[in-house]
Amino acid sequence: MKLALTDLAERKAQGEKLVMVTAYDHPGARLADAAGVDLILVGDSAADNVLGYDSTVPVTVEELLVLVRAVVRGTERAVVIADMPFGSFQVSDEAALANAVRFVKDAGADAVKLEGAGPSLSRVQAIVGAGIPVMGHIGLTPQSATMLGGYKAQGRTAAKAQRLLADARALEAAGCFAVVLEAVPAAVAQRISKALTIPTIGIGAGPACDGQVLVWHDLLGLSDRTPARFVKRYAELGDEIKRALESFASEVRSGSFPAAEHTYSMPEDELSLFNAHVGKADMGSYGRRRQVGASAEATEEHEHAQEADA
Repeated sequence: MKLALTDLAERKAQGEKLVMVTAYDHPGARLADAAGVDLILVGDSAADNVLGYDSTVPVTVEELLVLVRAVVRGTERAVVIADMPFGSFQVSDEAALANAVRFVKDAGADAVKLEGAGPSLSRVQAIVGAGIPVMGHIGLTPQSATMLGGYKAQGRTAAKAQRLLADARALEAAGCFAVVLEAVPAAVAQRISKALTIPTIGIGAGPACDGQVLVWHDLLGLSDRTPARFVKRYAELGDEIKRALESFASEVRSGSFPAAEHTYSMPEDELSLFNAHVGKADMGSYGRRRQVGASAEATEEHEHAQEADA
């Protein structure tokens, strides 16, 4: 049964931690759902983790729609949240709403996530006003990392921490059902989490948040990048996959794969009939090739004779 968004605040009140991961395809969603993950974010982090971009900025709505559809098809219980990429909500409330509708109506997402507060507050209000749940995201916001001075922790001064608290409260007032706190000092995240009635989902924001999220490729060891401070690798699947592929390549080149147990057979009588038929066909083909060759030779001799007469 699908987890209800209305249950999330109740779980926060009861002190039950929420688990969120990113996932970008059907197998990933199926595994996360089976593992009991509560929320699956189809993040714009697909840009650099799946699609080969240098940052999250280039990924488009169209590209993410494909990934969201795949994740939805692999999910039964978890809430699927579509990340709204750069450019999909910054222009206007109307554009933000139109793109949010696409993620929910066309791709089947349960909710959308967008970064920032300030100008984003009217976007949140427009989308929520249309009946689409919205998750907020403050602290380190990768889409605007350049303006923040790079991929650095945010809220490390009293004034900036107060700004984050104000932004979190404003997002709750605008109608967000939860808010991501990224790369925020643990003490600040704890204060924000206590101040809100909606859940906070931390990523590099300490243990006091109401839930935690990590990127699929980071926690499973599938990324070749140096992990951020807040990342914990729970497996090294990249190494395992590489070893498996090396073994496959080695066996193919040595001829040990495929072995008998990996191949199909056919009844001996049918094989005999097949070989007999192929043999006759080969003989007929050989005869036709001889006839064609003989005709070509005769034509060539005739042409030479005509040239000699001339």
